[in-house]
Amino acid sequence: MGLFVFLPLVLPLTAVPIARLTEQHLHPRGATRLMTVISAVMAVCSALCLGLIGVVGTAQIPGNPLPDSWSDPEVRAALPYHETVGTAAMWLLALVGLACARTTVRHLRVRGRARRALSGLPAGPGESGDLAVLPDRSPYAYALPGSPGRVVVSTGMLAGLAADEREALLAHERAHLRHRHHRYLLTTQLAACVNPFLRPLQKAVAYSAERWADEESAQAVGDRRITARAVARAALVSHAAPAPGFAAFAAPAAAAGPVPRRVAALLGPVPTSRNWPPAKTPAGLAAMVAAVGTAASALCALNAAVALLVVLKAVTPL
Repeated sequence: MGLFVFLPLVLPLTAVPIARLTEQHLHPRGATRLMTVISAVMAVCSALCLGLIGVVGTAQIPGNPLPDSWSDPEVRAALPYHETVGTAAMWLLALVGLACARTTVRHLRVRGRARRALSGLPAGPGESGDLAVLPDRSPYAYALPGSPGRVVVSTGMLAGLAADEREALLAHERAHLRHRHHRYLLTTQLAACVNPFLRPLQKAVAYSAERWADEESAQAVGDRRITARAVARAALVSHAAPAPGFAAFAAPAAAAGPVPRRVAALLGPVPTSRNWPPAKTPAGLAAMVAAVGTAASALCALNAAVALLVVLKAVTPL
């Protein structure tokens, strides 16, 4: 194991450059999926290595619940560091578990509270009756996932948009539901709870998911300028409005992500459909660095786990 067991804790730094460069050479769909996979793999490797460090570092502490054979000198030699490191790793792992549980519970609680609030509303006129219009002067709109999913829009938001802009807004939120963007957002939120170095990827996925929905909306209404105008106007009317509280799994149409960048992207050409940036570009180099970092993180975690299993098997009495 040695020092290699610590590498997955810092290797997420190799994915930081890709967080900003993917939008330049990738379709938002590919960027969202790529960064979510990188975040998930690196988070799992970080959690695994924290557990391995904790097991080896605390095996020799009296009163621990581990088998006595795990405190054998051969086990300690697999990670020759003081038990303080192992104790710190166990505390960090407990904090990680608490943060992940808190994020998941908050996600489910807000989702359940919203569903209960909408349970008495009749089915709306949208696709499959998915539209729920709330009589609220505060402008907001968001996608509420579930079976079935609902598009929730306030009368204040609808009043601030023209008819074609409303169509673009609803198409945007339906894209969130159709492609289950809340899963990508929740995955990267949990990954950031495991390793803070993954927070740039979390923010990048939140932005690219909005861009993905923007592109779907532009395709649905047939005019990118209408969608750009809807994003800009929705941002203006909701500037002073409180967020509806669903950022944990589905962001409002105009509040999440830098709005000027989204509008500029919509006023530009249609993004390429490629799922991997060209090799001879900064984004391609960043993608390769992130891929190598992800692979190295997985190999280090696997190597440490196998090494510990081999040592434990050797010292465990038959």
